[in-house]
Amino acid sequence: MTHSAHEDQDFRALVGDVKPLRRSANRADPGPRRSRPSEAQLARRESAQAELGENNFLSDDFVELVPPFDPLAFRRDGIQQGVVDRLRHGGYPAQSRLHLLRRPLAECRRMLPPFIREAYAHDLRSLLIVHGRGQEIDSPANVLRSYLAKWLVQFEEVQAFASAQQADGGLGATWVMLRKSERARADNRERQQKRRG
Repeated sequence: MTHSAHEDQDFRALVGDVKPLRRSANRADPGPRRSRPSEAQLARRESAQAELGENNFLSDDFVELVPPFDPLAFRRDGIQQGVVDRLRHGGYPAQSRLHLLRRPLAECRRMLPPFIREAYAHDLRSLLIVHGRGQEIDSPANVLRSYLAKWLVQFEEVQAFASAQQADGGLGATWVMLRKSERARADNRERQQKRRG
């Protein structure tokens, strides 16, 4: 490919009166430098992190990694297998969803307790957690998936959980069934007594 003098002239006509940058000025100006956090800000941040860590009962110790193509499944004593099967097949609508995809493990560990507790406090029973699934056993998504299986069992509110079907996220998502709150049980008893009476 040859470069003609005519093309060079056309290019110069287009760019006009442009001057090359000096070497030292070959950087963008990012604006004023941000100041470092004050001692008080650092102390508040450390206190908040310590409080989160103290109140978080979820273990971040060693976890047995779940093979990436094995589905997750758990049910407490007294929960029928039919309930878990219906849950796995998306038989209960998702009343709330939590997306943990591509988030750091520590952040997921912080996000899970308030999500479960808030859902339980609002009498939600069927939840969908999207977490992803890697191809390798030690991929970040599969490590998160393995911790999630460990963590969900630690919640008294969780009755059962199961990997989703392909339409709902497949092995990269998990359905969670929460037990009924005391308020919901009381409402149920009241409705049943009205029907009988």
